[in-house]
Amino acid sequence: MTSKTIANGIIRAVGIITGILLLLYFFYMIRSVLAYLAAAAVIALIGRPVVLFLRRRLNFPNTLAVILTMILMVGILAGILALFIPLITEQSKNLSLLNIDELQKSINTLYLKTTQYFGLSTNVVEDVLQDSEIERNIIQGLDIGFVPNFLNSLLDILSSASIGLFSVLFISFFFLKDSKLFQNGLLIFVPKTKETGTVNSIDKINNLLSRYFVGLLLQIFILFVIYTIVLLIVGIENAIVIAFLCALFNIIPYIGPLIGGALMITLTMTSNLGADFSEVILPKTGYVLIGLAIGQLVDNFFSQPFIFSNSVKSHPLEIFLVIIIAGLLFGVVGMIVAVPGYTAIKVILKEFLAENKIVKSLTENL
Repeated sequence: MTSKTIANGIIRAVGIITGILLLLYFFYMIRSVLAYLAAAAVIALIGRPVVLFLRRRLNFPNTLAVILTMILMVGILAGILALFIPLITEQSKNLSLLNIDELQKSINTLYLKTTQYFGLSTNVVEDVLQDSEIERNIIQGLDIGFVPNFLNSLLDILSSASIGLFSVLFISFFFLKDSKLFQNGLLIFVPKTKETGTVNSIDKINNLLSRYFVGLLLQIFILFVIYTIVLLIVGIENAIVIAFLCALFNIIPYIGPLIGGALMITLTMTSNLGADFSEVILPKTGYVLIGLAIGQLVDNFFSQPFIFSNSVKSHPLEIFLVIIIAGLLFGVVGMIVAVPGYTAIKVILKEFLAENKIVKSLTENL
């Protein structure tokens, strides 16, 4: 091996590494566009069964079927957003968000009632918190001053969100109208010999992920119904909106139910500020906790196994390990995309490495 060959190899390696770094930097710079494309792809996968139903069962033209599907999805989104207006209004009134002193007083009152009911003194609680190396306790250290700043920046957030929403809907329309659009764009970078396998993989991934996202919506709907019934029985105002918001957190595996449960309990308690703690707030909170437990039992032992086994063809234990690993590597975002990403990888591996022993064992149900 001559020095010229070694030099050419080094130059080629440096060139490849530089190209990869430039490509990653380019992806980083257009990360918003990539996020729009990913969101549009999810919407297209969810809307795909509706478009197919309108085309095959009702004989609608493709364009009309897509337009009606988009109108339906936008209408559902607008209805969901409209539901939150009463909740925001009511909670703003209950918590006196624009009156910082009043909010501080209400939280102090709730804190004192809780400690008194359980026979604790504030000194005991503060000593425990101090022993836990927490410099400030929740009441003394709570900075409520962020609320006005948050409200002031809300308009800017809504403006950016509206641009993103329009972009996602615009891309989704064309993904639904031309189901081969993404596929044709991807095939540009695929060698001729791999085109057939790539097309088969894309079709299989589309079918599996469509079923997965529809199943995920069914999972959220089941939790929504359970939570709504519980909150209506308990007598919580804006029960439908609170139930929907808490069920929506279930999209985040394992952590989401905890966040949703904490949010539901918090909204239950703040909706009854001023009422007797032992006779009103505590019993209602207990009933809500029971409802949360029932919802999670149904979800863990019925909804999730059904979705995973029938949509993405994976064992629940397999999915659990994948989600945990993705969470450790990429955080909450990794946990959300773990199942769709893992499903796509399994399909691709089966298509191109079907004879591999490990791949064969992992993809035997696909």
